[in-house]
Amino acid sequence: MRYSKVYLDSMGYELGPVVVTSEELEERLAPLYKKLNIPKGQIVEWTGIRERRWWEPGYPLSRGAAAAAKKALAASNVKPADIGALIYTSVFKTQFEPATACHIGAEIGIGSDAFICDINNACLAAVNGMMAIANQIELGQIRAGMVVSCETSRHINEITIKHLLENPRMDEFIYVVTPFTGGSGASAILLTDGSFSKPGRRLRGGAVCADPRYHDICRWEIDPLGDGKYQEMTKTDALAVLKHGEKLGGKTWRKFQDILGWTAEDIDKTVCHQVARKNQEVMLKTMGIPPEKDFITYPFLGNIGSVSLPITAAIADERGFLQPGEKVVFGGIGSGLNCIILGWEW
Repeated sequence: MRYSKVYLDSMGYELGPVVVTSEELEERLAPLYKKLNIPKGQIVEWTGIRERRWWEPGYPLSRGAAAAAKKALAASNVKPADIGALIYTSVFKTQFEPATACHIGAEIGIGSDAFICDINNACLAAVNGMMAIANQIELGQIRAGMVVSCETSRHINEITIKHLLENPRMDEFIYVVTPFTGGSGASAILLTDGSFSKPGRRLRGGAVCADPRYHDICRWEIDPLGDGKYQEMTKTDALAVLKHGEKLGGKTWRKFQDILGWTAEDIDKTVCHQVARKNQEVMLKTMGIPPEKDFITYPFLGNIGSVSLPITAAIADERGFLQPGEKVVFGGIGSGLNCIILGWEW
């Protein structure tokens, strides 16, 4: 994929207000740790995540997404009526239907000619949304479009803690521990054709690869328990995700280099989907990028699913880590397995 008419105009984000440390989670898991003889500090040791954010109980996801969207609009010359596409990309939605994007569109006052929908693709959905809007801009169908996301981790953490305390077995702990990496937040990315302000942050192109053979190694599902009851649970083979994700990431990176002609030496900065320490190390090693070129948020925000990459990019830009003229790479690997790498001239 190559692009010539797409620019990142502005970004906005919202953080869950409740800070939850890994130590707090382990205190709640103390009976399990004692029974299985697990030493304290394992969450930080395994993931590098010291804390994450939660929303207050009952917080509407559409409110977080709308707040991030309003911040992106406030930082831009684009008006709600100018937005030709609004895509909501989170794992969590306010209801089965209609699309959560419709609720957010009403909140921000989007025009009646807009293309409005939800896209779901685990942690990479926001990047998929960016590509969908970029394609519409490149084709001249719209001048501006926005991708919004809002994820929550509170309820799945509560469910998982309860499940583990009721089923204190090592095999259960290994495969359902993933939610403890999760965080909560919202993000918005506004893309345009560059006609609303002085163009900058230009999207040059990217590469996509998938390996659906491994669709079952990381799942978030609702299992029927009988009598009309269901149990929500996540199950992840973390080692398999790391192993097969590394191979897929390498394939995507080689494809990306072929498309744009960029080498590892050409890349000034990277922003990757935030999973945990080992995943970041493997991704950077695969790309041949030194750690100092990468901006991370997972130690204090955890993995916020589809929000992770855009919120990390927004914070990196806000703090001056991304500078005008730099070649910047957005990259991530998500359940499925899917991998996307995008290249920007900042």
